[in-house]
Amino acid sequence: MSDTATINKVTEIINGSYIGMLTTINEEGALVSRPLAVQEVKDDGDMWFFTSSETSQVAHVRADPRVNVSFGKNTEWVSVAGTAEVVTDRQKIHGMWNQVVEAWFPDGPDTPEVVLLRVDSDSAEYWTSPGGRAATVFQWIKSKVTHSRMSVGESGTVDL
Repeated sequence: MSDTATINKVTEIINGSYIGMLTTINEEGALVSRPLAVQEVKDDGDMWFFTSSETSQVAHVRADPRVNVSFGKNTEWVSVAGTAEVVTDRQKIHGMWNQVVEAWFPDGPDTPEVVLLRVDSDSAEYWTSPGGRAATVFQWIKSKVTHSRMSVGESGTVDL
C-alpha cells in the first residue's frame, strides 16, 4: 500500500472512531491514558482535541509533549505517535466549537479553562480484520487445524 493510501486508511479509522485514548507521560515517567473526543483530523494525521487547562493531560503535555493516541472501531485499530501542544488561541477555539463540546463546557467557548490540544502526528500503525468477527473466528479455527500462524487482516506503518 502506498504512503498516501496508508495515511488515508489511518485517517479513515480515526474519523470513524471519534474517541481516542490519549496517552501522556506523567511526572514520575509513567504512561497515563484517558479518552478524548477527536474534533478534527487533518489529511496528514494531525489531530485536535478540546480539553480543560486544569486537566492532567495539559500538565503532562506542558512537561513532556510526547504522546500516543489510539483508536479502535469494530475490527480496525490505529495507534498514532506524535507530539502535542496546548493551544489557547480564542479564535481557533471559536472556529472549532460545536454543540458536542458544550456538554463539557456549558458556558461556551469563552470559558477561561477551555483549551485545544493539537497533536502533530509523527507515525502511525494500523490493523484491520476484514470480514468482522466471523472471519476472525474462521481464521483462528483454520490456524488450529493447519497448525499455521493465524492471519486475520492487514497492517501497516507510515510516517506522517
